[in-house]
Amino acid sequence: RTRYAAPGERDPDAVRRRVARALAEAEQPQHRAAWSRRFLAAMRSGFIPAGRILASAGRADSPPHATWVNCFVQPLGNPRVPGPASGPDLPQALEETLRTLRAGGGVGLDFSQRDDPVEDLQAFDRACAEATDQGIRPGAMMGMLSIDHPRIAAFIDAKRGGGLTHFNLSVAVSDDFMHRLEAQEPRCRALWWRLCEAAWGHGEPGVAFIDTIRRDDSLGACETLRALNPCGEQPLPAYGSCCLGSIDLTRCVRQGMTPAARVDHAALARASSVAVRMLDNVIDLTPWPLPQQAIEARRTRRIGLGITGLADALLLLGLRYRRAEGRHAAVAMLRTVRDAAFGASVALARERGAFPVFDAASFLAPPGYASRLPTALQAVIARHGLRHSHLLSLAPAGSISLAMAGGVSSGVEPVWGWHTARQVRNADGTVSTVCSEDPVWRRWRHRHGAAADLPPAFETLDQVSPAAQWAMVAALAPAVDGAISKTLHLPEASSPGTISRLLHHAWRRKIKGLAVYRPRGSPPEVIRPCGAEHACRMRSALASAPGA
Repeated sequence: RTRYAAPGERDPDAVRRRVARALAEAEQPQHRAAWSRRFLAAMRSGFIPAGRILASAGRADSPPHATWVNCFVQPLGNPRVPGPASGPDLPQALEETLRTLRAGGGVGLDFSQRDDPVEDLQAFDRACAEATDQGIRPGAMMGMLSIDHPRIAAFIDAKRGGGLTHFNLSVAVSDDFMHRLEAQEPRCRALWWRLCEAAWGHGEPGVAFIDTIRRDDSLGACETLRALNPCGEQPLPAYGSCCLGSIDLTRCVRQGMTPAARVDHAALARASSVAVRMLDNVIDLTPWPLPQQAIEARRTRRIGLGITGLADALLLLGLRYRRAEGRHAAVAMLRTVRDAAFGASVALARERGAFPVFDAASFLAPPGYASRLPTALQAVIARHGLRHSHLLSLAPAGSISLAMAGGVSSGVEPVWGWHTARQVRNADGTVSTVCSEDPVWRRWRHRHGAAADLPPAFETLDQVSPAAQWAMVAALAPAVDGAISKTLHLPEASSPGTISRLLHHAWRRKIKGLAVYRPRGSPPEVIRPCGAEHACRMRSALASAPGA
């Protein structure tokens, strides 16, 4: 109610009905009522539009500039190369970023063209803090810098001792650097170790393997991906954006927690197909903070359909997150989402037209992502075109999973704990503690009682090793044309060498990026009453850093 509901809306279904009506406004007038019903059915079946859509779509009380789009990338020019070809100078980029943040969007920035990126980071952070002091919803930002930048060491250390509270940081690491690192070049070794020590010490910066990201881009012939959005699930070009949504996989499991448990892949495909149309409508209906963003969005029509509740869906199926059978089931579900999403995009291209810069030959050419799609899907794309340049993006989905799906496991993360208390930032900037129980655990206890042993599949984060978490990312990554927001949670006893090995292995496996979190001397978990009827084991809600 505090985060997404409009006045008078008392439950998630009221939010769904409003959003369904709002997104149907992009349809032909005579078909709007029918599409509104289909959109509502899709949301009741598990599709959850991202938070900006839930909070803003169809609200009479929403500010007219409030965007329905979560993530943007803002260009920042080279001060030694004036003019539009370089990008906006610092004052203009600050103003454009603030306009985007005020509208509710998160912003990623690449500081690689700047002489003093840390000073510029601080300027953006101060501007965001001033906007917050004026009562504007706090914005999230991602700062990225090339590892070959002369000031990279200062950037790596920029968050030591606090500061830059509105930023996540990520280092863009090239293949050339990794090859030089393998050749034991002293400067590369020293920088790499500094990076791993910083990630070990305070969880930042993350790493984005920029050549892997650009090589996988099916639009590599006509764009350059510059930076990541604040949670790392979407690489974007200058003024790029992406509207997001996630499908709650638990809603597509039938006869869960029984020997007959199975995934209803047909239902999952139906929800995915309708979700693509809903996100396509967002592009035409949302207010855009900047005209450049509207132009870029309509040029490529990027969307980011993802999944949430993965770990809980595996619990319902009796499969362990950390075992191969759990990964195989996860990949099968994601492939269903992928095939249905691309199929729906082809159908929309036939109905509404392909995205303007679509060219079948270059889009389907290796090594881009689209060249790895199933052969039959490539054939229909070549014949009919595609409505969207990119379709899949696995976001953290933490708040929407809590608010709209009963607290299912968020995104592709393992279950944090059976009882959790999360710090949730409200629309007015205040913070509330929201206590919840994992819904699958609660269902099991309701059926079998408090004294019954949990099945082997019921494992929480502290039982899933970093290697097993990484293996899940590696299994899912080939099916995703955007990226995956996933933070590897490490034991406190882990070393910088552990992080070095994980990052190097990720690059070798062509993962787009990685971030880690290691608890550092945190106090023991506290049991305290939570509500009137049950106790809640306190866990800190970790903000997702730049992901895979």
